[in-house]
Amino acid sequence: MVAEVNTPTDHLPVSVIVVNYNAGQILAECIHSALPQVSEVLVVDNASSDFSLELCTQRFREEPKLRIIRNASNLGFATACNIGAAQAIAPYLLFLNPDCVLSDDSLPRMVQVLEANPSAGMIGGLLINQDGTEQAGGRRAIPTPWRSFVRAFGLYHFERYWPRLFFDFHLHKQALPTGPLEVEAVSGALMLVHQKAIEDVGPWDESYFIHCEDLDWCMRFQKKGWQILFVPDAPVVHYKGTCSRSRPIFVEWHKHKGMMRFYRKFFRHEYPGVVMWLVALGVWLRFGTIATIYSVRRAGRLVGLGRE
Repeated sequence: MVAEVNTPTDHLPVSVIVVNYNAGQILAECIHSALPQVSEVLVVDNASSDFSLELCTQRFREEPKLRIIRNASNLGFATACNIGAAQAIAPYLLFLNPDCVLSDDSLPRMVQVLEANPSAGMIGGLLINQDGTEQAGGRRAIPTPWRSFVRAFGLYHFERYWPRLFFDFHLHKQALPTGPLEVEAVSGALMLVHQKAIEDVGPWDESYFIHCEDLDWCMRFQKKGWQILFVPDAPVVHYKGTCSRSRPIFVEWHKHKGMMRFYRKFFRHEYPGVVMWLVALGVWLRFGTIATIYSVRRAGRLVGLGRE
């Protein structure tokens, strides 16, 4: 049973951790939305080459609650999160993508739910597009090898007949719940976490570079008995993909590499070897297809520019 609370929160004992890599102007908007609400904002920069940090230092020159940590190279998302978490001072940590903009009410609501549920270690909010529609990933089930197979081959269409067998892990297609709901996973783009839970579960797995590290952490939270709650009335606008547009194939490579680590780490002893081999084949075929599409599109754009 998820507890509810209606008492307003006057002060948010939250350290916000933003991992930046060439997020551009949206990073300053993200920081601006968070600073008035929280104890501190820590920007961990993975050797950005754009103007994002310069904009922040100019805009927030006299802001004592903002700290910028500059990494000498791109260490990946999980490592940067751990660097920020190690320096955070508040009892609650909000891991927030630089392309997310908080509203005035969403973070207080997430904190309320976390404080009202002692068994909860992690809270996720409602990730939305600019038009207000829900994004995928804010609430989800763990994509086990079988669920991924069901999704890849369209078998989720049979969910209405055999829901337990052909379950679709994309929960955003379901109606929004009326209140906080326990889920298997939320997105690392918007993740409020209790420091005590981190002490119990351990830090982010730094073997992931980008993608799937949030699923890994959610799995480990569950294994330690911590609840993960999705809060439907805590909407946050997510300008998805801002940091990955410049190097899509690089991002896809690490995404699929992360998928393989995730499957091997948690499921290799639960599935026959042939199934895991088929999963690996499917993962890398998918990467090959996506990389080919990106390469063809890029070649087409170059040809178009050459004719101008």
